[in-house]
Amino acid sequence: MTIRSTIIEQMQSIAKERGKSLVGLTDELPLLRSGLDSLGIATLIARLEDELDLDPFGTGDDVATPVTVGDLIKLYEGSAA
Repeated sequence: MTIRSTIIEQMQSIAKERGKSLVGLTDELPLLRSGLDSLGIATLIARLEDELDLDPFGTGDDVATPVTVGDLIKLYEGSAA
């Protein structure tokens, strides 16, 4: 499973658990317009750390806050490299 597919799958799972609907998830879509609220996004980050064994926010480096779905995917892909 790719990082991209894992992120999308987790977003869909969180939305389903919370009874929310996601809009079409594209790279350009702002995270806060995806259908997940800030708590849902925080849950996503926690799950991704467990699922991918990556924490791009805990590196000590200045990490730009991802604004779009694509930004989030690139952040995790870059952390895995």
